[in-house]
Amino acid sequence: MKPGRWACFSEALLLACAALLWPGGAFAVTQEPARAAVLLNDASRPPPDGDARWSPVSVPDAQDGSLAWYKVEFQVPAGPDTDSMMLYLPYFYGGGSIWVNRQLVARVPENSSTLRVHWERPLLIPLPMSTLHAGTNMLHLRVGAAQGNSGTHLPQLVLGPQSELQPQFDRRLFVVRTVPLVTVVAGSVMGLFVIGIWLGRREEVLYGMFGAAALLWAVRTTTFVVDVLPAALWPLWRLLYHASTGGFIIVMALFALQLAGWNRRPVAIGLGIYGLLGPMLYAVSGDQAEEVVGRWWVLGLIPVGLSIAVVTFASAWRQRALGTSLIAAAVALAVLSGVHDYLVAWDSPLLSALAPGWATHRLFLLHHGANLLLVAMGVVLTMRFVRLLHAVEEANRTLEARVQVREREIAASYARIAALQQDRATFDERQRIMQDLHDGLGAQLFTSLLRAERGALDADATAAALRGAIDEMRMAIEALASAEGDFRTAFGNFRFRWDQRLRDAGVAPHWDVDLPDAVLPVAPHDGLQLLRVAQEALTNILKHAHAHHVHIRLQRLRDELVLEVSDDGVGLGVSHSEAGVPIQGATAGSGRGVANMRARAQRLHARLFIGAAHAGSGTRVTLQMPMAS
Repeated sequence: MKPGRWACFSEALLLACAALLWPGGAFAVTQEPARAAVLLNDASRPPPDGDARWSPVSVPDAQDGSLAWYKVEFQVPAGPDTDSMMLYLPYFYGGGSIWVNRQLVARVPENSSTLRVHWERPLLIPLPMSTLHAGTNMLHLRVGAAQGNSGTHLPQLVLGPQSELQPQFDRRLFVVRTVPLVTVVAGSVMGLFVIGIWLGRREEVLYGMFGAAALLWAVRTTTFVVDVLPAALWPLWRLLYHASTGGFIIVMALFALQLAGWNRRPVAIGLGIYGLLGPMLYAVSGDQAEEVVGRWWVLGLIPVGLSIAVVTFASAWRQRALGTSLIAAAVALAVLSGVHDYLVAWDSPLLSALAPGWATHRLFLLHHGANLLLVAMGVVLTMRFVRLLHAVEEANRTLEARVQVREREIAASYARIAALQQDRATFDERQRIMQDLHDGLGAQLFTSLLRAERGALDADATAAALRGAIDEMRMAIEALASAEGDFRTAFGNFRFRWDQRLRDAGVAPHWDVDLPDAVLPVAPHDGLQLLRVAQEALTNILKHAHAHHVHIRLQRLRDELVLEVSDDGVGLGVSHSEAGVPIQGATAGSGRGVANMRARAQRLHARLFIGAAHAGSGTRVTLQMPMAS
């Protein structure tokens, strides 16, 4: 809604409120007596009309005293509508009794030593036909003093038929009773609800202030809902009333400062101290509590309210936003209604001079202005909440788009990393294959070439060298070509070749393979190194051991793969410890093979043991390779 439309809407709302709150003019068939007589007397029955102490006054009237009697003349026309005559009292603060022609027609509870009353609501009292007669009639009213504000108040009396007075009564009852009752219920529910939201999100300070303001105003408005209280509870009731009034205004000031972005800790502390000062003064002032707090402390709250108005209007001018403009207008109305109520409560002659017709009705407007302010606060916070939702939704959409872009970038990065890793793995695999060929087949061919160039190879030696080279090539191909964990196949091929070779050399082989059915997680290069250790051990047996039997065992013990090769030959005559470190000097014939096995064990991070197989004879080679290698 545009600001111009909001202005039109606010003007229409104010006109509607004025039409609702204004009691309306008197019709020709109603009577509003302008003159009365008063007598300060605590008699339970109307004093004699001839008493010289009766003094003429204007209606409405206020007197200093605890009880007063008023007498008012009114006319009753002759006709069939006489029995519908009613008396309308817009308020009757201290209670009392109503007499017509010295006959009691109504009694309203008064203040007493055990009871405290505050009749804000209007009264519509029927005047029975039996008490009336055509022509001039006399109305006597016993008027009690309003509690806390010593003195009696005679309201503007209206007499007439019920059809004319009922609308006035209903309008005022709606304003001073129904609206406050709705405020108490709605303010309590809304305040607790919003405070619950704030407890979940402490950083949303405005929501906490709004909830506190709604609760405080609901407590303060109960003064228009409760008419009668035990005397013992009345001081506490009034203390709660003043505390909630001041607390509401202080919270409103803090809310305005927070909304404008001008909140300062010293200012908040000062407002809080002044807010606590009122209840403390009420608690220690005794009989003068209402005068001290209600007149002077509340008077000090008016500058606070005016400051709120100035801050909100400055913020609205600076921000040029609908929310702050709405708050500024609502604050201005609330402050004006608060000043109005202060003038009404203390019978200010200024208000009587400015609006004499309005002042006589003693209508309090702050609870309506505060309601509008709370509604404005709720609208602003709702708008703020909706904006935050839109911002979150937009952020989510932006975040989703960014996440999708980032996911594509990450996927592309992973693809590049995978390609690099594959290239690196291929390169490493190529290097290992080249190293294995160089260390195994290459070394054997180079050694054979050197011997051939020296003429140290005959036909049988050449055939043996070529056969060894072919075995080395086959073993490398079988081990490296097998898939991960297919070590049993490579070992089976190794066993097949060496079983026949050992038998041809006159050595009886005994194979003991104890492996689980599950796939062994042995890398191909690790398997090749293990087979080369086994080949080196068997080659040494054929060359040096002169053995008749050889026992080859391969088994898995817990997390280790254990290879053991033992024979019944002449032995090495030397004992070697873990990792091939000799305990005694190695013989020349065995040093080369032991060194090769030691180097391969180190590559596997395995433990190598070489020692006697039996008491003083044979050789046992044991390799313990961790599966995690």
